Amino acid sequence: MKAWILENQAPIEEKPLVLKALPDPEPKGHEIRIKNVACGICRTDIHVAEGDLPLKKSPLILGHEVVGIVDKIGKQVTNFKIGDRAGIAWLNSTCGSCKFCLSGRENLCPNAHFTGWDADGGFAEFSIISAEFAFPLGEKQTFIELAPQMCPGIAGYRAFRLTELKSGDKLGLYGFGPTAAYVLQVAKHKNIEVYVITRSEKNQKAAIELGATWVGGYDDKIPARLDGGIIFPPAGNIVPFALSQLESGANLVLGPVTMSPIEIKDYNLIWQERSIISLAHISRRDGVEFLQLANDINIKASIEVFPFDDLSEVLIQVKHGKVNGNAVIQIAEE
Repeated sequence: MKAWILENQAPIEEKPLVLKALPDPEPKGHEIRIKNVACGICRTDIHVAEGDLPLKKSPLILGHEVVGIVDKIGKQVTNFKIGDRAGIAWLNSTCGSCKFCLSGRENLCPNAHFTGWDADGGFAEFSIISAEFAFPLGEKQTFIELAPQMCPGIAGYRAFRLTELKSGDKLGLYGFGPTAAYVLQVAKHKNIEVYVITRSEKNQKAAIELGATWVGGYDDKIPARLDGGIIFPPAGNIVPFALSQLESGANLVLGPVTMSPIEIKDYNLIWQERSIISLAHISRRDGVEFLQLANDINIKASIEVFPFDDLSEVLIQVKHGKVNGNAVIQIAEE
């Protein structure tokens, strides 16, 4: 098979990924092999390639927004058959026996492995995954539409779940990119009003088109108290600003992996049981629930599609913000 290989970390402009021919992988007893049709590009791929995250294996195939068709299965697999549509997300495996796995919090497993970091990912013609950690995909959407749902879609859904909002509540989204666009559609479907705060006029327009209740900038007065909020930019100074707009008992979810320093000078911002919660990875429950919902409501996203052989150039475009929405590499025909 053809695969993009990372052996040595370097700035993405130096094109550290190299296209090589490798033997086709073979699934073991509990594994399935997916003939990859598409794979989305995430900024985490760039962080691994450039060394912001340590290299856990070398050579490594990046990519954790993987979708395609099951073309081989191990003898112990019972939940997939050849010809099924399947996807692979960031969570690749867990220990299954720690206190987190046993209490429904497998996203916090200290021995979890992640696709495109601990295990080879989807920037290749084939991928292998334990059948227990693969996701069945619906039939309504194309593989191109499904690919970014495997990361920004599922992660956004987990952030939404952490707000614990109910029908009739009001949600604030601080920053509005691809992940927030998925959250907005999920919230609307659940009869939750969505208030979007972003400086970008382009993103304000996109939020309006997706049906946001109210859209404005950080200097505009939000016309309601919010029952929960999600912050997407890695800007710690937004945290006290968002807290000041929340109702008592509200959860504020921090979406980024890292953030600039957070300073809360006024205790009243967190009094009355306002909580700050960070988002850490995803669980299989998040993926199953979100992908079913996304299929049911035919969720939409802004996507740019690029040829498989152009991956190195596309990574540079993604790093410098030159892609409109989600970047997806097409590996094979639908």
